[in-house]
Amino acid sequence: MNYAMIFRILGWMLMFEAAFMSPSGIVALIYGEQDAIWLVASMGICLSVGAIMVLVSRPKIRRIYAREGSVICALVCFLYSILGALPFRLSGYIPNMFDAVFETASGFTTTGASILSDVEALPHWLLFWRSFTHWVGGMGILVFVMAVIPLAAGGSTMYLMKAESPGPSVKKMVPKAGQTASILYKMYFALTAMEAVILMILGMPLFDNLCLTFGTAGTGGFAVLNSGLANYSIPQQVVITIFMILFGTNFSVYYLIVTGRVKDVLKVSEAVTYFSIIGIAIALITVSIHHMYPNTLLALKDAAFQVGSIITTTGYSTTDFDLWPSFSKWVLILLMFCGACAGSTGGGMKVSRIQVAFKTVVKELDNAIHPKNVRKIKYDGKPLEHSVLRGINVFIVAYFFVMAASILLISIDGFDLETNFTAVVATLNNIGPGLSKVGPVRNYSGYSAFSTCILIFDMIAGRLEILPVLVLLSVHTWREAGVFSVPGKGRKIAHNSDEELLDENF
Repeated sequence: MNYAMIFRILGWMLMFEAAFMSPSGIVALIYGEQDAIWLVASMGICLSVGAIMVLVSRPKIRRIYAREGSVICALVCFLYSILGALPFRLSGYIPNMFDAVFETASGFTTTGASILSDVEALPHWLLFWRSFTHWVGGMGILVFVMAVIPLAAGGSTMYLMKAESPGPSVKKMVPKAGQTASILYKMYFALTAMEAVILMILGMPLFDNLCLTFGTAGTGGFAVLNSGLANYSIPQQVVITIFMILFGTNFSVYYLIVTGRVKDVLKVSEAVTYFSIIGIAIALITVSIHHMYPNTLLALKDAAFQVGSIITTTGYSTTDFDLWPSFSKWVLILLMFCGACAGSTGGGMKVSRIQVAFKTVVKELDNAIHPKNVRKIKYDGKPLEHSVLRGINVFIVAYFFVMAASILLISIDGFDLETNFTAVVATLNNIGPGLSKVGPVRNYSGYSAFSTCILIFDMIAGRLEILPVLVLLSVHTWREAGVFSVPGKGRKIAHNSDEELLDENF
């Protein structure tokens, strides 16, 4: 384990967190909010700790491997959540540190779950910081750094992208991972700017516009009004619906469009399936709830908004869908598990994994009927490698294990099964609102400190797709790295293949 490089990268990341806080300081100056002094103090702490970590680390070998990549990504999420909570805690708006970390982790993991019952009581600078964490975390914190400085002086870090980017596999759009990160963020920024401009034309106040656009882009879900998005105009809600769905689409689709390969878009089966699921879900829910609305168009509008919000794991709401019929609520729960596309800013299990799992079941049924048949699972016309299938199977097993364990652990607080089940599903899939006591018009403040920590873990594990966090917590990770080692019991690992090797130039 290259501890010096891990330490150095974490130091750089903390200094970047201080930089991420700076736009909120500008907002405080605009609105004349003097309590933003606590934001400055938080920036100073992040900058000082980060600078010390960089200065004291002197890596002799500037290389990291898959294990280090997973550890770095997991530690960055935990550190960002803890130090990013300082503005909430120091200013006194969230006096409980566990709740403050929950709120910040919910922001950076683009979950949108909240412990706040009155968000309008927060000053503008804190509301802005809260929403800006969505935008930073949407495409990935480390991916952002790679896009800005290509990991300082041109280092290429594909393992960091693999550990942080959502989906069963990460494909480079161009040969270098740093260039891929840059392309991703250019498209991300372009879509963000496009939404902000359209909402501005439709008359949305600038502050609300920016905060909601950050939440839509990162598929986060923090609102700036206690009523969520219910009080905004129908055209504004429609625009947000469209952009939620767009940000939940695999960004490789946009890359195909930008590079002039529009005809190839229809060959991306995940995108086709994703839009098909959305269309079917909207139709089913509209039929189920139309009797609750004065006309079918309003029912269609709310159905489309909530389907788009849930499948993309954004978590915005225009209505209390906890009051909808059971059929509609179960459709939404199924969409929570499904999630958006791989390579998007959305969470969940991802449409591509659902597709491959379905193909695997079909293959096994075919083998049971025709044992002598040899059939390979194909995706987009290409046979899937065994490593990809294995990774998907491991993810699914780990996913349901973490979900079951989390539901069991938080049940000690005494809430009903619907509350606990949807709370875990909503946090593990980075959605935000669940049902019953954690529904769209309620919050997570009722949980104990212990359960809050479990849900924080779920948010981070869900954002990093389980395995990097499990790698961080695994005894084997540290035993093989020389920690907790027993003489003669360690297992030697050779890192000499180009596929496992990763250069870092921090």
